[in-house]
Formats: sequence, structure tokens, C-alpha cells
Amino acid sequence: MADGFQNPTSDPFQSMPQPAFGPPPRIDVQPESRSGGFRLGWALWLLAILILVLFVPSLVEQIQYASARGRQRAEAEIAREQLERGHNVTIGDYRYVVKAIQPSVVGVKAARIVGGEENDELSSFLFGPNNNGPRMREQDQGSGVIVDAAGYIITNYHVVDRATDVNIEMSDGSHHKAQIVGIDPATDLAVLKISASGLIAAPWGDSSDLEAGDPVLAIGNPFGLARTVTAGIVSAKGRHAVVEHVNYQDFLQTDAAVNPGNSGGPLVNMKAQVVGINTAIVGPTYQGISFAIPSKLVHEVYDQLIATGKVARGWLGVSMRELSPEQSEKLGVQGALVADVVADSPAAEAGLRRGDIIAKWKGKSVSGPTELGLAVAWSKIGEKAAVVVRRGKEDVELIVSVGQRAERVK
Repeated sequence: MADGFQNPTSDPFQSMPQPAFGPPPRIDVQPESRSGGFRLGWALWLLAILILVLFVPSLVEQIQYASARGRQRAEAEIAREQLERGHNVTIGDYRYVVKAIQPSVVGVKAARIVGGEENDELSSFLFGPNNNGPRMREQDQGSGVIVDAAGYIITNYHVVDRATDVNIEMSDGSHHKAQIVGIDPATDLAVLKISASGLIAAPWGDSSDLEAGDPVLAIGNPFGLARTVTAGIVSAKGRHAVVEHVNYQDFLQTDAAVNPGNSGGPLVNMKAQVVGINTAIVGPTYQGISFAIPSKLVHEVYDQLIATGKVARGWLGVSMRELSPEQSEKLGVQGALVADVVADSPAAEAGLRRGDIIAKWKGKSVSGPTELGLAVAWSKIGEKAAVVVRRGKEDVELIVSVGQRAERVK
């Protein structure tokens, strides 16, 4: 063309210099690459969905538990404020006691292996004398109460006896594995520990302040019915020799309904304080009489189990007998009759003799062997204790260095 412009139909790139090794390579996206990216994308989506399926329900559940705990904490605080305002709690105020204590009450499920014992006559009959038979997993259930927000729980020893696995069900519905911190078969108490946050601990009450006729509530899981509340009064104090296999007995008696599954749950006063641990009943089911370990004794055992995992008790080294009312009246003295003295024991070293009547321990009168046994048991090891005994017609004061009772293997 005359104007000097190139022909528009010509290829503008023909005049460009070509590389020495040919034209520049073309980069094409191959179908295989697109397919691989597609598969990778789907794999990521599937992984994300799997993570959601696995972890979101658990997260939602934890949020629900936290929400329930928060609501319970608020209700408990409001209830305690109501109880502190009122001077005379009436039956209509029991709801506040329940709301204040219920978040601290837990269910305890203990699994143990049973069967296969060498002396199991049924196993020997079914499987032969040299075959111990099958071992089965048995589950027992009871109750407990949180007494420290760090996760410490009190229950009965017989609930977790020989347990291989202990699970705790909280009032918010969550479940936790529990560690057995320590046991004390002599008082039928055990301390458990769970790892959980936001726990609501029940406050201690003083069982010494209770009198017959005072109202109390029992809370626990009878027959697996969680958070069941029953009401009653303190029927009597200082009940002894009413439960088998418990060496140290100083029970509170109550008519609050307690049944299998209540064991280890709290007995509380009208300030929503723990004044006892429900332990036993008369007969297989409730008949109007229940027994609880008083909080003063529970607290002493708890402190030692937390500190050392075991309970150290004072030891005197005598066997004792009750004085009959007629004997006490005739002799003009109450106390524990020394039936025998163990050789090389603290009692023997202090000069106690068979036939002595121990009337006072550390300046306090004792009514009989049970009261004296408890007083000696909770004396400090190595403590110098003044003992007044009636010997013949004279009162003699002796000084005893309290020994430590040897642990017995069950």
C-alpha cells in the first residue's frame, strides 16, 4: 500500500526473529493436571467434612456442659444467698438447699473383675477343680460429693472396693475417669480425683453442732436415679456397732430415705453444708433407719488421704470391754474395762493393767470402749496423753506415749 502500512492480512509475527532452537515452547494445561487438581480438592473437602463430623459434636457437647455448669453455678450462688438471708429455714425453703448442693453431687460407677476364685464352688462344679472358671466384669454404682474444686470427691470405700475402673457422672451430664487417691476401709471412706474445670465444691458443715431432731437432706443416686433428694431429721448420734466390717463407728442416724446407690452421697444441713456421708441402712432396703459417717470424722480421714494416701491412727495396745450399767453404778465410774494388755505396747510401757477401768483420756471422760477407741485413734502419733484409770478403789493417772496402729492387709 502507498501509505507505508503493512498489509493487515499478513502475520505480524513473521518478521520477528526466531530463537536459535526454534519457537518458544507453549505451556498447555493438560487434562491430567486438571483431573489431579480436581481429585485433590475433593480430598480436602472430604477431610474437612470428616474433621467436622468427628470434632464438632464433641465441641458442641463441651459447650453444652459448660453452659449447664454455668447455669448451675448461678443457681447455687443465688440459693446460698437466700439461705444466708433466712434465719429459720422452713420446708418451703428446701428448694434452695437442693439447688445449692446438687451441682456438687456426682454418680460413681465402679467396674471390677469377679469370678474365677479358687474357692468359688460354682466355678469348680462347672469347670472342674483345676479351672477357676470365667472372669466377669461387674459394675457397682453409688454416689459421691465434690469437696474441692480441684476435683477431689468423697465416696464410700465399699463403692470402689477392688475397682479396676471408676467413672464419675456429673450433674451437668458429663462423664470423667476417676483416680483413687486413697482408701480407708476402717471408716468405709475413699477419696477420688478427676481432671475437670468449673467444678462446684460443697462446703463442710460441723456434725458436732447437730442435735436429734435437726432437719437434714440426703442426696444421691438410689437405684441409678440420679440426683434424688429425700428429707428427714437426725434421729440419733453416736451409733456404734451397727454396720459390719467398719472398725470405727460413730454414726449419725437419720430417717431420710437412703437406698442402694445412695452410698457415698452427702447428708446436708439446712445451710447446704455436708454434715455426713450416707453409708448404710438397716436391711436390704430403706426401713426408716439410715446411717451416715459424721463430717468431723470424714474431714479428718480426707485430710490424711489427700496428704499421704493413707490414714495413720493412734494405738494404745489394750483389748477392752463394756461395763454394764449395773457395774458402773456399783463401782461409781464409767469407762472402758481393760480385758488384756499387749506386751511391749504403749499401754504396757505406761503401766496399765488388766482389770483397770479407763475413765478419762486427755482430761475428758469416756463412756466406753468405742468412744475411747475413737479418741485414741485420732490422737497424734508420739503424743503424751494423760490417762486416768480406776484401779481397785483408787484413781491412778498414767502417761501414755501414743503408738501407731499397724496397717492390716485385707
